[in-house]
Amino acid sequence: MIQDKPAGLPEKIQHYIDGKFVDSVGGEEFEVLEPVSNETYIMAASGQKADIDLAVAAAKRAFEEGPWPRMLPRQRSRILHKVADIVESRDEQLALFESYDSGLPITQAKGQARRAAENFRFFADLIVAQHDDAFKVPGRQMNYVNRKPIGVAGLITPWNTPFMLESWKLGPALATGNTVVLKPAEFTPLSASLWAEIFREAGVPDGVFNLVNGFGESAGDSLVKHPDVPLISFTGESKTGQIIFGNAAPFLKGLSMELGGKSPAVVFADADLDAALDATVFGVFSLNGERCTAGSRVLVQRDIYDEFVERYAERAKNIVVGLPSDPKTEVGALVHPEHYDKVMSYVEIGKSEGRLVAGGGRPEGFPTGNYVAPTVFADVSPDARIFQEEIFGPVVAITPFDTDEEALELANNTKYGLAAYIWTSNLKRAHNFAQSVEAGMVWLNSNNVRDLRTPFGGVKASGLGHEGGYRSIDFYTDQQAVHITLNEAHSPRFGTGN
Repeated sequence: MIQDKPAGLPEKIQHYIDGKFVDSVGGEEFEVLEPVSNETYIMAASGQKADIDLAVAAAKRAFEEGPWPRMLPRQRSRILHKVADIVESRDEQLALFESYDSGLPITQAKGQARRAAENFRFFADLIVAQHDDAFKVPGRQMNYVNRKPIGVAGLITPWNTPFMLESWKLGPALATGNTVVLKPAEFTPLSASLWAEIFREAGVPDGVFNLVNGFGESAGDSLVKHPDVPLISFTGESKTGQIIFGNAAPFLKGLSMELGGKSPAVVFADADLDAALDATVFGVFSLNGERCTAGSRVLVQRDIYDEFVERYAERAKNIVVGLPSDPKTEVGALVHPEHYDKVMSYVEIGKSEGRLVAGGGRPEGFPTGNYVAPTVFADVSPDARIFQEEIFGPVVAITPFDTDEEALELANNTKYGLAAYIWTSNLKRAHNFAQSVEAGMVWLNSNNVRDLRTPFGGVKASGLGHEGGYRSIDFYTDQQAVHITLNEAHSPRFGTGN
C-alpha cells in the first residue's frame, strides 16, 4: 500500500537559523519515515550542540539588538495576523504534509491547520487588548505592573498534530516579544519546515524564529541546558518531562510542561447515551488515538454497562480505517514503527487484562504499515496496565462502577491528571464531580472543545504549569512591579542618633 507524495516536498529538511536554511555544522542527518510504507522518504538535518548554539546566539542577538521586542503591540499584532492569513491560505498544503508525515487522516489534518491560524489570531488580538494592574494608595503611592518579554524561549513540541501544537507555543511566545528556538519532534519534522517561509513572508525579522531539527537526547537536551535560554515550553511524555525538569533545575529556568494523560470518561446511567457514545468513541479514536487528552478509560455505571459496551464495540468495529490521504478515513496509520510496536504490545497485554470486544490486532486489508484496528477492552480492572498506563493509540479500556463514590475513586486512580469527561443529566452531581476529580481540565456533557481563553494543563504526572489565554502571557513575560512615592517617603532614619 502506497501513499502519493504531496506536491512541493523539499529535497531535504534543513534547520532555519538567523533567516537562512542551513545543514548541521557537522553534516549530521536522519531518516524520516512515511508511516504507511515505513520507507524513508526524506532526510532531515540532525541538530547537535553546535547547531543549537548558533540558533540560540541568533535568537539572543535578535532579542537584544533587533526590533521585535521593542515593537508596539499593534505592530507585532499586524504581523501575527499576516501569519494567520498565510496559514489559512495554505491549509491544503499544510494538511497534505501533516497527513503524509504523521499518518493523520486528511480531514482531521485540515482541521488542525485551521486551528493553528486561529491560535495566532487569538494572541495577536490579546496583546493589543491586554491591560495590566495599577494600584493607588491615595496621596501616598502609585504602583503599576510592567510586563516585559523574557528573552529566548526554547519550544520542544510533539509528533501528534505537530503543526497545530507548534502554533500553541509560537503564537504567545512571539506575541509577547520573545524570540524562539523551535525543536520539533524527530518523527514529524515536515510541517514544521513550513514555518520559516510563513514567518519570512509575514515580516518577522531574521533571528526571531529559529528551527533546529533533531533528537531529544542531542538537540533537545542542548536546548534545555543552554544558559541563554531562560524559558522551556515542552509537550510530550511524562518521563521526558522529568528529565527536562532535572536538566533545567541548575539554571532555574521557567518551565511549562504539558505531559501525558490517561483521562477518564465517566458515563452515568442518566446520561444522554447516544451523545455519550458519540463523544467517547470520537475521544479515543480521533487523531488515531494519538492525543494527550484522549478519554481512554471509559467508566460506565452498571445499570447501562452491558448496552453501552455492546454499542461501543459495534461502533469501533465500523470505524473506517484507511489511507491517511483518503477523505473517508477515520483512523489512519500510527506515526512510526517504534510507536506501533509500543501500542501493539499493550494490545497483547490487554488480552490478558480485559475482555476483547473489538479489534485486537491489524485491521483486515492492511498487512503492512503502522495500522492498529480500533481496539476495545471491557471489564478492565483498575490495577490493569491498560487502565493505568498511557498507550497513546486507538485502544480503550471500559470499566463498570456502581456508585458516585466508586466512579470518583476509579477516575482518580492513576498517576495522571490531564482531562476528565463527565456524562450525566444531574447538574448537582456534575459540578460536585468536577470539583473532586483530579484533572486540570473537565468537560461536562461534551467532548474536547477548547476555548483558547481558558488554562490548558494538567495535575499530578500530567504537567507543570498552564498555558492558554493570559496564562500564556504570564509564562512568556516578566511581571515587574513599579512603585512610585507621591509624598514623603517616611523612611526610618538610621544612623542619625535619633
